[in-house]
Amino acid sequence: MRWSAVSIGIAILICGNLSSSLSDVTVKLLNGSVSAFQYMFIRQLLSVMLITPLWLRLPSAQRDIGHWKINAIRAHLVLAGSGMLLIAITYLPLATANALFYAAPLLMLPLSMIILGERPNKQKVLATAIGFIGIVIVLRPEQFHWAAFAALGTASTLALYNVLVRKLPRQQPIISTLFWTGILSLPVSSLLAYQYWQPLQTEQWLLIAASAIFTLGYQGSCVAAYRQSETYKIGLAEYSGLIFVTVFGYLWFNETPDWLTGLGIFLIIVPMAPWPKRRYRNNTFIHGSD
Repeated sequence: MRWSAVSIGIAILICGNLSSSLSDVTVKLLNGSVSAFQYMFIRQLLSVMLITPLWLRLPSAQRDIGHWKINAIRAHLVLAGSGMLLIAITYLPLATANALFYAAPLLMLPLSMIILGERPNKQKVLATAIGFIGIVIVLRPEQFHWAAFAALGTASTLALYNVLVRKLPRQQPIISTLFWTGILSLPVSSLLAYQYWQPLQTEQWLLIAASAIFTLGYQGSCVAAYRQSETYKIGLAEYSGLIFVTVFGYLWFNETPDWLTGLGIFLIIVPMAPWPKRRYRNNTFIHGSD
């Protein structure tokens, strides 16, 4: 069976969201014991250290920064999103925090229209609206916490981060994109971390290192996926991570979703299901896909 570009993009995004969910677990395990600025710097530094050997193996032409302004913007979006993510996950249940994170695909719809000139069809708009209703159900008023604003901030930075991928040169390797994102984030993050530096225990170093690895997996998956297809066609696959964090929250943090949370997650997940198109040609029934 030959997969379409959209199917490949969705599959890559689902794998990336599994990696992102595991990163959220490591952040939850830190339990607020590390300042957001220190966490941001160490994670970005470790990411650069991990990816530099791979970057050095690229041909010199492929190591070029490409569109440096876009890379610089994305680098600082990572910093802002990481700091707010740390706050949100520390103070909110994983499923609740991620329900807000997954407002990102909703925000990607208007952003892709404004920045990229994409024109999603009515079905995509309706599916996104249904997903948003699910998010509202998951985040009920009695569960609202000030950290929810941080989660919404993370969603905003993530949406813009992903949309800007399509502004990068298509020939730029994923390794090079991740390398420059990390490098360009270090000056600001190092200055902020210096102000809040404190000694870390071995367990904290390991958790931040694991977060860096899993985050690299997610970022690389995003670059690969959003180069496969238009943003609005695959962005709903971002919601798959909500399934992962709900399971992880239950297994590792004793966070049991109630029936309303389950309903919200259902409404978030259903729109991204790959329902086949059906059409008739010469009186013969044919299954089709996007």
